[in-house]
Amino acid sequence: MSVDIGGRLRHLRMAHNLSQRELAKRAGVTNSTISLIESNASNPSVGALKRILDGIPIGLAEFFAFEPDRPKKAFYRADELVEIGKGPISFRQIGDNTFGRSLQILKECYQPGADTGKVPLVHDGEEGGIVLSGRLEVTVDDERRILGPGDAYYFESRRPHRFRCVGPVPCEVISACTPPTF
Repeated sequence: MSVDIGGRLRHLRMAHNLSQRELAKRAGVTNSTISLIESNASNPSVGALKRILDGIPIGLAEFFAFEPDRPKKAFYRADELVEIGKGPISFRQIGDNTFGRSLQILKECYQPGADTGKVPLVHDGEEGGIVLSGRLEVTVDDERRILGPGDAYYFESRRPHRFRCVGPVPCEVISACTPPTF
């Protein structure tokens, strides 16, 4: 039986109205540590998990016993999408959390020049998207393409990848990934 430690931690952190940065500060770890755990890119030791949970605060037994209700809501107005991005990249997620979900859907908006970073992203799963407006440079492994409205991408997320808005106008994308990674 597999436990989604990252999704469970993200759900509890958000339920306690804590940012990744605030929880990291309380736990005495870096916010990148929290981010890596929540995206299931890193598995914490029991000691590290206990320190992090002390920052919420919640005990290990309660953490593993906790089973939130799966979301039953089927429809979301535009103003109900939850912002999980920051700075020049907006990631607006359908639903307030992804705990117990197999799929994450985002409306993304990259401001001109916005970039996911020089270090390529790598994580488990698959992802795809369709460009609605603007131009998006997508790099997967050593292949790079500039996509415009109507163009799409789909790849295994273990392949190193990066996204960058090119051109003078923002780029909007509808994307999905499985399993949820944010």
